[in-house]
Amino acid sequence: MKTFISISILVLVTAFAKAQKQPIPLDTIYANETKNVALFFPEPIRQGITGSDNFVFTYNREKEQYFGLLQATPGKESNLLVVNRNGSIFSYIVRYKKQLSKLNYFIPLSNSIGNEKPIVTDSVLVESSEELVDNSTYYYQKFCSYLLNRKQRIGRIKKRNENIILTVENIVFDKDELYFVIEIENNSTLDYDLNFLNLSIETRQKGKRKSLQRLYQEPIYKHNLPSKIKENERARFVYVLPKFSLSDDRRAILELNEKDGERNIEMKLSHRYINNPN
Repeated sequence: MKTFISISILVLVTAFAKAQKQPIPLDTIYANETKNVALFFPEPIRQGITGSDNFVFTYNREKEQYFGLLQATPGKESNLLVVNRNGSIFSYIVRYKKQLSKLNYFIPLSNSIGNEKPIVTDSVLVESSEELVDNSTYYYQKFCSYLLNRKQRIGRIKKRNENIILTVENIVFDKDELYFVIEIENNSTLDYDLNFLNLSIETRQKGKRKSLQRLYQEPIYKHNLPSKIKENERARFVYVLPKFSLSDDRRAILELNEKDGERNIEMKLSHRYINNPN
């Protein structure tokens, strides 16, 4: 009898293990360019991103809310990844469809495919921390790629020195970060080796002894930052920094420095650009 019970338990455990290894089938959500498809989640949305530019998922990035809106233009199918405030992860296949039969999706917690911070017990084996996906980095990668593919500009912010042109194409606010879309263009006949590109905040001290004080701002993430820009080529990349604003007596300074060279550029960014991002 004990042998029969042990075998039964072993069979159940084996079946459960096999079931756990099976991929979870993803539901499909359809959208088009003329209607908003609303997705209501059990917890407020903290992050939401699509895998392709022909799908756009919008939600309140400043104040967490329970719903987001999905739109699409004709193109290949993609995926939608949403993370709720409590860490619950939801994943869906998204497809374009000219005629929609459903405009509202009320998503239960049971549809979650997991949690970004798995609960660990003594009886459960989890993957090592190296194998776990860094959701923040993934979000930065996808959003930076999206910004580089857009043609949006914040103004004509450009400065040059000896055929090296530094341009700030766009400044975008998202969640608690500012995204600086930057381009370096090398119109010279020599390669440009990048030593550093720093962003600092400069404060003009008032009083009889006027002085300038600079405070370096450390980027959270750098996307596609080059080490070299070859002759007659250009490089576009993104700096992600914690959100900040500037008073009238402060401004941002972008310093481009060449390694073993003197083709350096110092660009001043007015508080108007920083305080009014896209």
